[in-house]
Amino acid sequence: MGDAEIKASYWRLVEIGRIVLVHGGPSDGKLATIVEIIDHKRALIDGPSTSTKTAVPRQSIALAQLILTPLVLAQLPRGSRTGVVKAQWEKAGIEAKWQESAWAKKRTQKEKRRALTDFERFKVMRLRKQARFEVRKSMAKVKTAAAK
Repeated sequence: MGDAEIKASYWRLVEIGRIVLVHGGPSDGKLATIVEIIDHKRALIDGPSTSTKTAVPRQSIALAQLILTPLVLAQLPRGSRTGVVKAQWEKAGIEAKWQESAWAKKRTQKEKRRALTDFERFKVMRLRKQARFEVRKSMAKVKTAAAK
């Protein structure tokens, strides 16, 4: 037989300690961690954030309402209480890691764009037009220099 090369999958797994983004419900858009897997459709989550605005109460939630992130609290014991989860959350710096991620930055940018007024959208359009004009002008200079 030939040599078989075994690669680890790059899928994000539903696992204890996995940081998730809640999608829908009163905790929409907040971060939490999986503390216990109840069955193949539900998990127990806890979001012990430092601020009360972003905290998620400990609850059972359907996996369909969770978006798995690449962040994991390593070696979190199964069924950990809120105090243990909070200590590991702060030790790992989950809030800071999330804010630095491209995913979080894109979400905040979308929220800002969604909140723009009509006049602010007009200003954005004008700035994009000016930037496009400058790019085309510099490209024209490069093309003419290359043609000579």
